[in-house]
Amino acid sequence: MTDKLQERHGVQVLMCDPSGPVVATEQDALDLIGAALLDAEIVAVPVSRLDEEFFSLSTRIAGEIMQKFVNYKIRLAVVGDISHYLETSDALRALVHESNTASHIWFLPDIEALDARLQVTGAKSRGPVRLT
Repeated sequence: MTDKLQERHGVQVLMCDPSGPVVATEQDALDLIGAALLDAEIVAVPVSRLDEEFFSLSTRIAGEIMQKFVNYKIRLAVVGDISHYLETSDALRALVHESNTASHIWFLPDIEALDARLQVTGAKSRGPVRLT
C-alpha cells in the first residue's frame, strides 16, 4: 500500500501508509507536505511512521515537524495510540491537549476519531497558525 488521497467528510486527506518511511526530520515532513500540497488539506500520519524521538519533546523534532505543517497551511493528524508516551511526559500531554483544542494539529487514537473530527469540523481555511 502507498500513501493515498481520500475524501473524508468533504475533506481531502492524504492517508499515509503505516509501513511507509519513518518521519524523523524536517525534510521528511516537507516530503509529506509536498505530496499533499496541491490536493490535500490534511495529512494523516500513523504513529508507526513517526520516529520515537518525535514524542520526546526535548529533541525538538515534534516542534520542527509540526511547524513545517503550520507554515505550509496543511493540517496534520497523528493517528494511533500514544498512551505509553503520554504516561511519562507531562509536557507531551499538555502539547496533545493544546493541539487537540485547535484546528491545525490533532492527535487522534484511530481513523474513526479522525472521521468524527472531520464530520464536526469539515473543511476549514488553511489560515496561518503559529506554534510557540
